[in-house]
Amino acid sequence: MQAAIIAAGLGERLVAAGISRPKPLVEVAGQALIDYVLAGVSAAGIAEVACIVNEMSTGIEDHCRRRWPGLRFAFVRRTTPSSMESLFTLAPLLGPSRFLLLTVDGVCSSITIRDFAVGATDRTEADAVLALSTFVDDEKPLWARLDPDGRLSALGPEASGSGLVTAGFYVFDPVIFREIDTARQRGFTALRQFLGHLLTSGYRLYGTRVGKTVDVDRPEDLAVAEVFVRGGYRA
Repeated sequence: MQAAIIAAGLGERLVAAGISRPKPLVEVAGQALIDYVLAGVSAAGIAEVACIVNEMSTGIEDHCRRRWPGLRFAFVRRTTPSSMESLFTLAPLLGPSRFLLLTVDGVCSSITIRDFAVGATDRTEADAVLALSTFVDDEKPLWARLDPDGRLSALGPEASGSGLVTAGFYVFDPVIFREIDTARQRGFTALRQFLGHLLTSGYRLYGTRVGKTVDVDRPEDLAVAEVFVRGGYRA
């Protein structure tokens, strides 16, 4: 299994608050956001990492290679309009096997990512497995509803009240890339729209409950994540 990391966001709200570092290098409890992701990748036993960064950022590639010498990185530098397009940009760097997709927005224990990645391999019938959490602290959470067998039955507003939201990391089969042209033709502008399209198009999406993940998007999220990490990742 490979890992794919979306680190191309501009972090506009953090920049507006005076934080000048590229978002992947913004620190929580003394560790860069991208290091939380890479710690999970390493814990899952994954060595191959494809990562997209934006054209304005500096230092991310050097940081990753220096901090994680045991991982083999392939970077692409491109500024994209959405996480969906960032995912599509990474497609040529990914092989024919399943891959673990992560963003740098979520702060959680490396064990949380490891257990999710390992558990997702048991869903051999799945085209996608989504990490789902009961911790909701996002302005626009993506709700998900599961059938008793763990298959997604609804995503978005139709799943509100389920108590489950996406946690920001996924395992995908490359079969999903068949839908790139359709997604663009329909004018999708977000990864959540693409996920909804996969669900309604009959792809086999499953969900797995994971531990608490703190989404870092606003300046105030940094303080929440700091308390979470320094408290030993206890919910």
